[in-house]
Amino acid sequence: MVSSLMNMPVQANKAIVGRNAFAHSSGIHQDGVLKNTDTYEIINPKDVGIDDNSIVLTARSGRAALKYRLGVLGVNINDETKLDGIYQNFLKLADRKKEIHDDDILMLAGADRSEAHAVKLDYLQVTTGMGVRSVASIGIDISGQKFEASSTGNGPVDAAIKALKRIIQKQMTLKEFTIQAISKGSDDIGKVHMQVEYDGNVYYGFGANTDIVTASVEAYIDCINKFRER
Repeated sequence: MVSSLMNMPVQANKAIVGRNAFAHSSGIHQDGVLKNTDTYEIINPKDVGIDDNSIVLTARSGRAALKYRLGVLGVNINDETKLDGIYQNFLKLADRKKEIHDDDILMLAGADRSEAHAVKLDYLQVTTGMGVRSVASIGIDISGQKFEASSTGNGPVDAAIKALKRIIQKQMTLKEFTIQAISKGSDDIGKVHMQVEYDGNVYYGFGANTDIVTASVEAYIDCINKFRER
């Protein structure tokens, strides 16, 4: 009430009433709170107007915290092998980001579906700058076989897609290309939606990555896998 009347937001690090007062980012703290909230919380968050405690996912978070958050979001994973795969990808992402958001882990939970696809991105290297043409080198795995190609283009995405086309050698027409940030911040994941036409049919692809060029290539590869599976 005081905060509202004074038009002054409560500082996040303010004791008891700040949003970080009931936030847990350390793996051992998260595990303890999930098992028994009294372990690290002597006050119920609701007593001071906070809906619930907060499990902040970072590189220090464990599998239990990740599984808990996925469950809150409606994704229940009981297969420990699958959970371990998602957790390894989570750690890789956490190494590049300070904090993992809900949209990030939802993406990770669905990302493992691409493992069954025949065409996969092996590596991507792009060189770009102002006043010069971008150069991209790409490596693709197609059913266990490795392919590589390079190309120049009008920007990093154009160069990467042209290099990919050299490997695929299919006349695919890009009909739509949309870039969107999944969540806030310059280090968050961006998602790319693509619509391509091939042999009279339209295919939709999706890619998500902290690097928008990689996300674009993943979206294009998603389209390729869909027309191969048709």
